Amino acid sequence: MKIGVMVESFRKDFRGGVDMAAKIGAQGIQAYATGGTLGVDHVTDAQLREELDYVKSKGLVFSAICGDFGVGFMDPEKNKIYVEKSMRVLDLAKKLECNVVTTHIGTVPVEECATKEIMRKACRTLAEYADSIGSAFAVETGPELGKTLGDFLDSLGAGGVRVNFDPANLVMCAGDRPENALKYIGKYVVHTHAKDGIKLRASYEGDVTVSPLAKDHADMVQMGRAYLELPLGKGDVDFDVYLPALAATGFDGFLTIEREVGQNPVDDITMAADFLREKLAKFNLG
Repeated sequence: MKIGVMVESFRKDFRGGVDMAAKIGAQGIQAYATGGTLGVDHVTDAQLREELDYVKSKGLVFSAICGDFGVGFMDPEKNKIYVEKSMRVLDLAKKLECNVVTTHIGTVPVEECATKEIMRKACRTLAEYADSIGSAFAVETGPELGKTLGDFLDSLGAGGVRVNFDPANLVMCAGDRPENALKYIGKYVVHTHAKDGIKLRASYEGDVTVSPLAKDHADMVQMGRAYLELPLGKGDVDFDVYLPALAATGFDGFLTIEREVGQNPVDDITMAADFLREKLAKFNLG
């Protein structure tokens, strides 16, 4: 497996993030194409070539492109806009020599309903388009259990649908165990986020688990917080269990560090890279 970094996590401009990723010894980067330097609505092909050349000059590749516009695919009127935009992000990624585009699609309902069918139609369209150009439309794990997402992806019947596996999202939001979720979606994983955290309180009926560490954050619970992102190794993702389970699926791609909070992102990301190198060496996965 290889170590990547979400360049925006450094909270620098694009090239500053690329420079930092190279400095900490990462092998790849993920970047947003919904805005900023690579924003699909304004970037030119010439600019894409320049940024790709810069990334390559640092010995890096794009592990994935993030195409998350923050709206999901639960509204048929918005889908008319964002399915087409997402297709353009898939095209943009190819120009950056990258075959994986990740996004959140919204919370997948457990039961069949109109919303679920709306999501299914949009995701099937994107998955089929991704397949037609040799790419992957990768749904990020998040608010639903691994089994719920797995059943939904199975129902699409489209080769281009895949998963961006975020173990912390499963722990923090769904109360699921990453190693359990892999039983249902491991076959779809093409990219992962390396992130950690804890679940603070039950957010919906049927929660699997709430972190025993939550008692130390009672004030956050009172404020309505449902979860807390933490540095790698400080939360409820058991990397000694998760990484071997991930490897058992046949995955040998990127563990891309994403750090969305904290006052010292560079320090946190550097620590995360060292943490991952230690674990990969421990399990001979490097």
